[in-house]
Amino acid sequence: MKPVVLLTILLCLLIHHSPHAQTLNALVSGTVSSDKGEALAEVNVSLKGYPIGTTTDKNGHYTLQIPANRQLTIIFSMIGCETTEQQMQAKAGEKVKLDIQLAPSNENIEEVTVRQRRAQQNMSRIDPQFGAVIPDASSGAVEALIKTLPGVSTNNELSSQYSVRGGNYDENLVYVNDIEVYRPFLVRSGQQEGLSFINADMVSSIEFSSGGFDAKYGDKMASVLDIRYRQPKSFAASASASLLGGSIHLEDATKNQKLSFIGGARYKTNRYLLNSLDEEGDYNPNFTDLQAYLTYRFSDAFDVSFLGNIARNDYLFVPQTRTTTFGTWTQPLETKVYFEGQEKDHFNTQTGALAFNFHPNQRVNLKLIASAFQTKEEVNYDILGEYYLNQLEQDWATGSSDSVLNLGVGSFLNHARNKLDATVYSLAHKGAYNSEEHLLNWGFKIQTEDINDRVNEWVMRDSTGYSLPYSDSELLLYSTTNTNNQFSTWQASAHIQDTWAVPIESGKLFLTSGLRANYREYSGEFLLSPRISASYFPDWEKQFIFHLSGGRYVQPAFFKELKDRDGKVYPETKAQKSWQVVAGSEYLFQAWDRPFRFKSELYYKYFSRLTPYQIDNVQIQYLADQQAKGYAAGLDLSLHGEFVSGVQSWASISLLQTEENIDGDGHGWIPRPTDQFLTVSLFFQDYFPGNPSYKVHLAAFYGSRLPTGPPNGERYMDTFRMPPYRRIDMGISKSIISADSAEPKSALLKKIKELSLSLEVLNLLGIKNTVSYFWVYSNYGDMFGVPNYLTERKLNLRLSMKF
Repeated sequence: MKPVVLLTILLCLLIHHSPHAQTLNALVSGTVSSDKGEALAEVNVSLKGYPIGTTTDKNGHYTLQIPANRQLTIIFSMIGCETTEQQMQAKAGEKVKLDIQLAPSNENIEEVTVRQRRAQQNMSRIDPQFGAVIPDASSGAVEALIKTLPGVSTNNELSSQYSVRGGNYDENLVYVNDIEVYRPFLVRSGQQEGLSFINADMVSSIEFSSGGFDAKYGDKMASVLDIRYRQPKSFAASASASLLGGSIHLEDATKNQKLSFIGGARYKTNRYLLNSLDEEGDYNPNFTDLQAYLTYRFSDAFDVSFLGNIARNDYLFVPQTRTTTFGTWTQPLETKVYFEGQEKDHFNTQTGALAFNFHPNQRVNLKLIASAFQTKEEVNYDILGEYYLNQLEQDWATGSSDSVLNLGVGSFLNHARNKLDATVYSLAHKGAYNSEEHLLNWGFKIQTEDINDRVNEWVMRDSTGYSLPYSDSELLLYSTTNTNNQFSTWQASAHIQDTWAVPIESGKLFLTSGLRANYREYSGEFLLSPRISASYFPDWEKQFIFHLSGGRYVQPAFFKELKDRDGKVYPETKAQKSWQVVAGSEYLFQAWDRPFRFKSELYYKYFSRLTPYQIDNVQIQYLADQQAKGYAAGLDLSLHGEFVSGVQSWASISLLQTEENIDGDGHGWIPRPTDQFLTVSLFFQDYFPGNPSYKVHLAAFYGSRLPTGPPNGERYMDTFRMPPYRRIDMGISKSIISADSAEPKSALLKKIKELSLSLEVLNLLGIKNTVSYFWVYSNYGDMFGVPNYLTERKLNLRLSMKF
C-alpha cells in the first residue's frame, strides 16, 4: 500500500465528518485564564466519560463540540493549577460561551510544572488517555503512541522499540519520574520481547522530544521520552483483559494525603499472534510485571517516594516446520524447513529507586535520587533445521502452485548458551530555581556498572552434503563466539541550564542554554556538550510559533558498543559524537470551528564519530573494531487537531537520509541501517454523531525500504532493501457504562465507573511484512534471502473496567 492510500483514507473520513454531519451536537467556546486574569495556554478541556477533548491556544481560547440534550461535565485541567469541573446541557445547534478561571495548585513543585510555564517547544506533550484506546499488538501503549509521531519509525509490531531520525533503539533515553530505565540486553527478536517498563495505567503525563532536547537530559543522540506517574488523591482502580493478556491497577491515598500509592500488575502472552507466523511450532511466551509507586509527604516541603519494578519474561519455543513462499512473479520460490530442538530464554529484571524531594518554597525544588537496576538473562537453544529450496510453477486458473525444480537442500544446527548478569547503581541530584525572570536547572549523577557477559554460541551449516565453509581436512563451523567478559566501571555527569524570557517589542522570546559534562572511567574520556534553544511566539493575528535548537550530543559506549561480532571487547572505544541543529515552526488555526496545529521541523546531524553496527530483527550487533563518520538530514511534518469534532487525531510524514563512511574500508558513503527515506503514520479517532459511546480508533503506518545484507557480511554489503512496512490496526469499542449512564440496578455494577468492550482488527489489510531474512544456499552455491514475515491479520477482543 502506497502512502497516498493512507492520505486517501484520511480524506474520506474528513469528508464523512463535514460540518453538516454534526447536527446532533452543540458548540461550547470560551477563554481559560488564571486567577490573575492571564490567558492560559495548553489547558486540557475534556468531556467527562467521553473520548472528547481539546486544548486552549496561546490566548487561552478553546472551542469544543459536545453531544446535545445531555447532562454533561466539562473538565478543565492543567499541571500547576486546580482542576475545575463545570456541568451543563445544551440544545442541538446551540452555541454556549463558557469562560473559566483556574486557581494555582498547592501540590509539590516539580520540574515538569515550571517547564510548562516557560513554554518550551522542544518537547511534545501527549495525552496519556490515548494509550488506552490505540490498537496495538506489542502491548506497549505509550510506545505505540510515540510510533505515530513525526520522525519516529517502526517496522516491527511485536516490539515496543522505535527508531528516531536515523538513530537506533539504543540511542533513545527513557525516564520515569526522573529515573532512567533500561531494557533487557539479549533480546534478539520481537517474539522474545516482554512488557515495556512503562505501565500506561499509572501514567499522568507524557513528553517526548525527537531531537534538540535540553542539557538537563542525558547523554544519548536520538530522543527523550519523559514519563510521570500519578500521585493519587483518592481511590481508583482499573482492570483489562484481552486475548493478548491483561492488567490490573490500584491507587489510593490516606485522608490527610500524607501517603499515596499507585501500583499495577500486568500479564502478556503473544502466543495468539505468533501462531500466524510461517514458523509453526509450540510457542509459550509468558511475560509478567509488578510495579509500584509510593509517596509519603512528611510536610508540605518534604516528601519521599519509591518506584519499584519486577519483571519476569520467559520465552519457550519448540519449532516444528516452516513453509515460506517468496520470490518474484517470474521466479516464485518456496522454502520448507523441518525442525528439531527448542529455544528457552529467561529475562528477569528489577528496578528500585528512592527519591527525596525538598521544596522549601514555590521557587526552589531539590531532589536526591538513589536507584538500582539488575538484570539476569539467559538465552539457550539447540535447533536443527533441514531445508528444501524449490522453484514453483503458478497455476493461474486455480490459484495454486506446485514445485517444479529443487534448487537446494541443506541443514543447519544453531547452538547457544548465553548468560548476562548486569547491575547499574546511580546516585543523582536535581535542582530547580524559578524566579520571575529565570528558570535555573542543575544536577549531577554518579553511576556504576558491573557486567558479567558469557557467550557460547555457534552455527554449523551444511549445503548439498558439504559443511560451510568447505574443508577437505577438517570440520569447520560457519560461525562461533565463545567469550567471558567481566568488567566494572563508573561514570559521572553534570549539567546546568537556564531558561529566561528575552524582552522584545513584538511577541515573546524564550531562550534556554545549558552545558553537560560527562566522564567515563572505562575509556578515560571527558566530554562537554553545550546546547541551546530558542522559542519565539510572535504577536501576529495568525498564531505561529518558531523554534531553533542545537548543540553537541554524545553517547558514551555502554557494554554492547564495546564488543565486536566475535565478542571481543575494545575498552578504548570512544563515545559516539554529533552536532545537531533543529529548526521548526507551528501554525495554530481553526477549521470547521475546531482547533488544528500544523508543525514542521527541519534537522541536520553531523556525526564526527560513529560505531558502525548491523541489525537483525531487534538485535543490534556493533562493530567496535571499526569507526565511521556520518550524517542524518530530514524533514518532519505533522497535522494535529480535531478532524472529528471533540476528539484529537494526527497525521505525520517524515523524509530522511542518513549515511556513514567507515574509516579505511575504501567503499565511501553507504546507507546506515536506519536509512528510511519516507515514513507516514496516522492516529485517527471517530465516534457516532450524537452517540460518542461508539468509537473507532485507527493506527496506520508506512515505512519505505530499509537496507540489510547477508549474515556475517562486511558492513558495506548491507545495501539490499527490504520491502516497505505497511500496516493498519483498527479498534471498534462500545462504552457500556460511563459517567452519563443511567444508574445501574445491580450493586456490583454500581461500583464500576466505566465499562467498555472493544474489538481490534490487527493488520487490517493482512499484509505480510518482512522484518529480516533467513539465508539459505542453493545447489550451485548461490545465497537466497528467505523473508522472515511478521504477523498476519488477527482479531483481539478487549474488556476494560474502571472503578
